[in-house]
Amino acid sequence: MPRSRVVRTAAILAAALLVMIGWYLGSPLFIRTSLNEPMPTLAIATARVTSGPTATPLAVISADVLTSVLARGELRAVDSLHHGSGAVMLLRVGVRRFLRFEDVAITNAPDVHVYLSRETGGTWNEATSIYLGPLKATDGSFNYDIPVGTDLAPIRSVVVWCRAFSVLVTWADLGPA
Repeated sequence: MPRSRVVRTAAILAAALLVMIGWYLGSPLFIRTSLNEPMPTLAIATARVTSGPTATPLAVISADVLTSVLARGELRAVDSLHHGSGAVMLLRVGVRRFLRFEDVAITNAPDVHVYLSRETGGTWNEATSIYLGPLKATDGSFNYDIPVGTDLAPIRSVVVWCRAFSVLVTWADLGPA
């Protein structure tokens, strides 16, 4: 193969590789995803007396009594490129716990993940934080199941973190409901 053809092929391959890397790194800034999951609820079966001609409830327990907001916060901007808006809530539904993102808009990035942190102000430590999973969507309302037995007493914030660049995307300090 002539030398000029080898150089030209190498240049084309290098350009293609640069375009692929650029797309991987830059495209999340332009791609938006939406998800609208319902608020977690508690389905309660009521016991019924069936010995008579009609079934009657023995006890009726309101699902509202067993559902509560434990803490809430608002997503914040880190800078003009990394920001979020909307509410986050720690919910108790029966004996289960959830993190709820409500009507949020979050900057996208590659490899974005959600953590519960003991720190505030967007700082966090992976060793003492609770990992909940990859970000489900950039826009909408969605839930994360918090593992049973997790102690939420030391939790002070929600952190959305880009692992690819080790960059804070957004966070919400949690306060009383």
